[in-house]
Amino acid sequence: MGETTVKSLDDRTTPSSPIVADGRWAWLRTRSPRRPRIWFELLLIGVSYWVYSLIRNAVPEQKAEALRNADWIWRTEESLGLAFEHAVNHAVNSVTWLIVSMNYYYATLHFIVTIGVLVWLYRWQPGRYAAFRTVLFATTAVALVGYYLYPLAPPRLMESKDFIDTVLVHHTWGSMASGDLKHMSNQYAAMPSMHIGWSTWCGLTIFFLAKAPWARILGLLYPAATLVVIVATANHFWLDAVGGLLCLAFGFLVAYFWYGTWPHRLSKRVEPLVAVEQRAPAPATRGTDTERDADQEDRVSSGR
Repeated sequence: MGETTVKSLDDRTTPSSPIVADGRWAWLRTRSPRRPRIWFELLLIGVSYWVYSLIRNAVPEQKAEALRNADWIWRTEESLGLAFEHAVNHAVNSVTWLIVSMNYYYATLHFIVTIGVLVWLYRWQPGRYAAFRTVLFATTAVALVGYYLYPLAPPRLMESKDFIDTVLVHHTWGSMASGDLKHMSNQYAAMPSMHIGWSTWCGLTIFFLAKAPWARILGLLYPAATLVVIVATANHFWLDAVGGLLCLAFGFLVAYFWYGTWPHRLSKRVEPLVAVEQRAPAPATRGTDTERDADQEDRVSSGR
């Protein structure tokens, strides 16, 4: 059987995988990291977020069930001795500059940091970009199932618990589910928390791939700070954060099974496939040298 070779950028020729050479397994080539294309990625992200928002907001706003679920979450946390959301909400709200900063943190960094990490991956980690993007997309997709199956009111909408809606009190733009923007978003899609899912994705990506120690530390601090913010602004229970982490774990498993390894273990760079050569086997020869010589002598002796 012939040998398949791949010529790389530095003119080295190495045997390629039989998967590349054998057309019967060509579909498996999608599992190999490829250099991302900017137009495709922008289109994919734009369409995916539009679909995500459409589906999330199309889920029926079941207020009564969402409030019952919120009461159950609160009772569960109380039984665990970890119902601290109310105390954090009131304590941080008493420091105006801090809570206002958290309102804007909640409204903006969720998108800015996530997009920033995607751009960083695309520019400096192209070999790992697709795998980490797969984690993010799978995490978000499974979150939609949670929004549909388990409508949940955020603490600030619980009528009998005296939580403070910090956006309304301080007149800041900090939540798509408060003030004039509340009709643009499903208010009862608090479980799981994608603020935690996305921020932890960002944090782990930076921690695994960044070289500077300070960057890796900031990567780990980012989801921790996000947890404080979602609780202080009364937008989520801490159990919503657990739901977000479970969704993220699912996303990493999807990427692991698709690429055969964890995203950060893939090659940083992607070398384009310049040529794939399939060497044809040498043509078959008739007999050995001795047999051909004997045949020639027979022809001479017989006068042919």
